[in-house]
Amino acid sequence: MGVLAERGMSAPPEVVFSTATDPDRIDAWLPAPLRVDGAAPASRSDDELKARWDGPDGAAELRVVAADAGGARVRLELPAGSAAGLADESLANLEREVAENLTAG
Repeated sequence: MGVLAERGMSAPPEVVFSTATDPDRIDAWLPAPLRVDGAAPASRSDDELKARWDGPDGAAELRVVAADAGGARVRLELPAGSAAGLADESLANLEREVAENLTAG
């Protein structure tokens, strides 16, 4: 099992997922070993709001589910051996990107 982090976000799940998988925003939140110059996820399921990125040290998987009051619950799993706190830091970065996405439009 890899390194897990979960976080609630006050944005609709579809907005969180769209932001997380937007090639123009990936570099701002996804850890460097798992991203390739803003490349799209290796696999993506819009129906399940699930995406996976493959890197040389393993894969990262993101799942977004609906939460109370129209928000979202986000779960990120990074490869085993990832630095402590990296998954939490990544979700904090994603939360900032989501907030910017919401205020930009």
